[in-house]
Amino acid sequence: MSSTAGQVIRCKAAVAWEAGKPLVIEEVEVAPPQKMEVRLKILFTSLCHTDVYFWEAKGQNPVFPRILGHEAGGIVESVGEGVTDLAPGDHVLPVFTGECKECPHCKSEESNMCDLLRINTDRGVMIQDEKSRFSINGKPIYHFVGTSTFSEYTVVHVGCVAKINPQAPLDKVCVLSCGISTGFGATVNVAKPKPGSTVAVFGLGAVGLAAAEGARVSGASRIIGVDLNPNRFELAKKFGVTEFVNPKDYNKPVQEVLAQMTNGGVDRSIECTGHVDAMISAFECVHDGWGVAVLVGVPHKDAVFKTHPMNFLNERTLKGTFFGNYKPRSDLPAVVEKYMNQEIELEKFITHQVPFSDINKAFDLMLKGESIRCIIRMEE
Repeated sequence: MSSTAGQVIRCKAAVAWEAGKPLVIEEVEVAPPQKMEVRLKILFTSLCHTDVYFWEAKGQNPVFPRILGHEAGGIVESVGEGVTDLAPGDHVLPVFTGECKECPHCKSEESNMCDLLRINTDRGVMIQDEKSRFSINGKPIYHFVGTSTFSEYTVVHVGCVAKINPQAPLDKVCVLSCGISTGFGATVNVAKPKPGSTVAVFGLGAVGLAAAEGARVSGASRIIGVDLNPNRFELAKKFGVTEFVNPKDYNKPVQEVLAQMTNGGVDRSIECTGHVDAMISAFECVHDGWGVAVLVGVPHKDAVFKTHPMNFLNERTLKGTFFGNYKPRSDLPAVVEKYMNQEIELEKFITHQVPFSDINKAFDLMLKGESIRCIIRMEE
C-alpha cells in the first residue's frame, strides 16, 4: 500500500465557490476511501461542456461550493474496504456513470443505466455515507457526478472506475471517459449506420465530432454537419464531415432542407446539442421506412419534445443514448485498445493544453468556442 493510504491527503483542487465565477485553486483535504471506494491521483483532466453547464448553473440546480471535472485519467493511490478489482498503481479512467455489475441494468446486454451508479447531477456526496470526502478547514466541499477530477486527488466509487492498459497515454485517452465515447458510441452502438449511408450530425462540438468520426469509421458516404457556427465546418472535415448546413442560411425548417438534399431524408441522424428544436429537426429529417434518429444532447429541464405521431407511424425510429451505450468498466478498456491499435484517433480532438494553475483559461477557450478539448496537466 502507498504511504498515504488510510490518511487524509492535502492537495490542490480548483473549487467553484459560486455559479459562473472563476474557479479558485485551494488546498483541500481529501479523506481516505471508504467501503467500495478508491482514491485516485489525477494526472490529466479535460474540460467538457457539461462542466461549464453546471458551473454556470443556469438550467440546473446550483450546488456549491463544488469541485467540478469528470473527464480524466489517473492512477489508483489507495482502495477502500471490499475493493478487489483495483489496486494501487492501476491506470484508470474515472467515469461520471457507473457499473455495479449486480443490478438488472448491469446484467442486461442492452443497458448501461446502472441502478446504483447512474449519473446524479444534484448529489454532492458519496453514496456510502452521504458525506463528502473533500473539505477545507473542516467544511465540506461538494462532489460533482461522483468524479470531481479538478483535484490532484479524488475519491470515486469503484463502480465508476475503468481499469485500462497501463501503456495507454493518459493525456490522450482521458478524453474517452466522457465526450468522445459518448459521441462515437452513439453512432457505432446505437445509430449503427450501414456502409454507404447518409448521416446528419447536429452540433459540431466535441461530442458531435466524435459522432461524425463514428460515422466515418462505419463507412458512411455522406456526413452532413448541422451547426449555427460556420467556423466549425473546416475543422469538421478532419472527422469525416462532407457537407455543412447552417440553419440560419434558410427560411424553412432545417429538416426540410436535409430532406431535399438527400432525396427524402437521411438514413441516420445524431443530435448532440441538447436544444429541443434541434432534437425535433434531427428526428423529422430521417427517411421514412428506415430512418433512425439518436438523441445525445442533454436538454433543459423544462424542455418538451413535440412531433406529429405520423412521423412514427411512417416508420421512423427515435432513440436516446447515454454515454454511447458503453458500460464503463466492461467496455471502456476495449475502446482504449481501439486507440492503441490506431482504429480511432484522439489527437485531433485535443486542441489545447494548459497547466492546472491556468484551468480558468480552459473555460475561456470553451466559452469562446475555440477549443474542442483542452487537456489540463495536474503536475505543473
